Amino acid sequence: MQITDIKVRKIFNDGSPMKAVISVTFDNQLALHDIKIISARDKMFIVMPSRKNPDNTYRDIVHPLNTAFRAELENAVIAAYEKELAAMASEAESAPSPSDYSE
Repeated sequence: MQITDIKVRKIFNDGSPMKAVISVTFDNQLALHDIKIISARDKMFIVMPSRKNPDNTYRDIVHPLNTAFRAELENAVIAAYEKELAAMASEAESAPSPSDYSE
């Protein structure tokens, strides 16, 4: 199974540990939504989509079955997030400032 697309759905710049919500497409046929990127203790990692149980615990709806695939998925998702951040920074730098419009 190959990762064929990664979309950064939302980026959080509010100082919270959650940094982004991501969707991943596999083999152009299966979409997995609501993967979260979390930053804690100077490390970034992903959290899989989950559901809250009646006892207030959470259970993953979907998850990798081995550490090798989890690492591959995590690396790809975090790389896509960092690429999106770089693109946003580049756009901000190239955007005209209000002083560009003064006469």
